[in-house]
Amino acid sequence: MIAVVLLAAGQGVRMNSRKQKILHEVGGRPMVLHAFLAAAEVADLPPVLVVGPDESGVRALIGDRATYAVQPEPLGTGHATLMAADALRGRADRVVVTYGDMPLLRAATMCRLVDAQRQSGAAVALLSVAGGPESTFGRVVRDASGGVGEIVEVAEARRRPNAAELLAIGELNAGVYCFDGDWLWATIPNLPIRQARRGNEYYLTDLIELAVAQGRAVVAVAADDPDEGLGAGTRAEMVEVERAFRRRVNAHWLANGVTLVEPDATWIGPDVTIGGDTVIWPNTFLQGQTTIGEACVIGPNAIVRDATVGRHCRIEQSVIEKMNVPDDTTIRPGVWRRPRGRRSGAA
Repeated sequence: MIAVVLLAAGQGVRMNSRKQKILHEVGGRPMVLHAFLAAAEVADLPPVLVVGPDESGVRALIGDRATYAVQPEPLGTGHATLMAADALRGRADRVVVTYGDMPLLRAATMCRLVDAQRQSGAAVALLSVAGGPESTFGRVVRDASGGVGEIVEVAEARRRPNAAELLAIGELNAGVYCFDGDWLWATIPNLPIRQARRGNEYYLTDLIELAVAQGRAVVAVAADDPDEGLGAGTRAEMVEVERAFRRRVNAHWLANGVTLVEPDATWIGPDVTIGGDTVIWPNTFLQGQTTIGEACVIGPNAIVRDATVGRHCRIEQSVIEKMNVPDDTTIRPGVWRRPRGRRSGAA
């Protein structure tokens, strides 16, 4: 059995928002919903979301599709993971642990981690990404035989005599793990306590060192797409995540017979479907539950939201919302939506 734990208790104070960080949207969905849907594809059990006390937004969003564990105080990622022990101990052979603010992590990548752990028998399989010296991600330090020896966080690396050497390592820890389930729950209570900015914390990355000390293998699986390791802790980081999401979605449609005249000026939501040979002009936003038929021309300067557009339609400089557009229709510029009490109309 495979279980997935999503760490979702952080408030994200650097967002300067009254709303919890993971509830901010990327690609038209809250970040945590992207993470949850990917986790649900992988897990044999309902994903376990570790939330803070009195949290309500995540529960309202995901409801009974998940199991919830509460972290009563912010004592670090290791402590947060430990909160899921009662829900999962003895129920899952493998436990994937990741974060609620990583909306670009694919289910297929988590499955690769699971396969790597299963085939190797390692205590831990971790996801690594490529990055430069400026990255704030922890460095994956290899031992003499090429195995993973430890994860060194940037702050720790700077305190060591070989700081320059450590910071130059280009293999970075993405913060996604697959653990041997029995080993995880037996070992995680032994995490050392560390002094952090907010007080004492228990770091999940210290499990790597504990595994090595026990003579257990730790393996790293490189992500095919470095964007999968992106998370958003600030508004500026959200911009980068949003851009990466848009690149991914646009690449999908370009590979499936849709022309995007200027991808950088096109926004397509995750629940949109588009027929082949459709052309999307710049400054077009396709949002919500929208379906575009084949051989349409959409844009420039168009918004289509929660609408169904038939085949061979042309829409430019218009807002189309909650309406059905029949085949072979040309929409003149304006705002069109389904009015109350009527089937269609213009406003």
